Amino acid sequence: MIARALILSLCLCASASAQQNAEWRQPFPAFKMIGNVYWVGTYDLSTYLITTDAGHILINTGFEDTVPLIVEGVEKLGFKMADVKILTATHAHGDHVAGLAELKRLTGAQLSMSEADAVLLEDGGVSDFRFGDPRNPSFEPVKVDRRLKDQDTITLGGVTVTAHHHPGHTKGATSFTLTVREGARDYRVVIANLGSINPGVTVSGMPKYPTIGDDYARTFAAQKALPVDVFLASHAGQFGMHEKYKPGDAYDPNRFVDPQGYRAAVERLEGIYREQVARERAAR
Repeated sequence: MIARALILSLCLCASASAQQNAEWRQPFPAFKMIGNVYWVGTYDLSTYLITTDAGHILINTGFEDTVPLIVEGVEKLGFKMADVKILTATHAHGDHVAGLAELKRLTGAQLSMSEADAVLLEDGGVSDFRFGDPRNPSFEPVKVDRRLKDQDTITLGGVTVTAHHHPGHTKGATSFTLTVREGARDYRVVIANLGSINPGVTVSGMPKYPTIGDDYARTFAAQKALPVDVFLASHAGQFGMHEKYKPGDAYDPNRFVDPQGYRAAVERLEGIYREQVARERAAR
């Protein structure tokens, strides 16, 4: 009976993983989110196009094989990939950066990345504290043109995007904020890199990341203090995109205004973190 239960559990886990991966690569129509911020990602993997008069900024990529979906989305919105001038990402895991090398070739754009995750982009993820394998890069390495520190800004065509170092999920995990003017109102937009914890991570300390626990704690405090109107994130599921928007819905600048949802998401993950810290301490 135990063996059968274990097999069933493994099957269910495999099924859930397959469904999750299918959603990572599942096409989704590009659409305007608010002002000059557009969704050009897949069903679950966030890719944001921020347009300006001097060219565009692209945040996150999905995988190399989802790059054509990004290109299709950008062009269907009426923009040109050749006008993408800056590439960046919320963190250096393959589901968010594996397409960067191809997109850099396509656009010739400058690649900006947080200091701590820039090394992962340039070694293909082999030095990742959790998933790194020196024998097998996770994605194609790509040269980083600019290394971002906390509170550094990316400015293009009168649009300023601020990088917030929110480590834990990776050493260089980064959230981005910008202010969008729509009608008579300014909206404070966050593309949050939420502090989720991957399976196998020990938050009391990893051999390649001994300060991970302190970093998570600082990130939760910083994110709770961040003023937010529009809540976006690295995955559609993290900010309830599919509950808030269906393809074909009329444009509504208030659709993703959700400061309470943002705060709740941060606090929920902080609670999970605190529970794991307690379990690890008890086990010791």
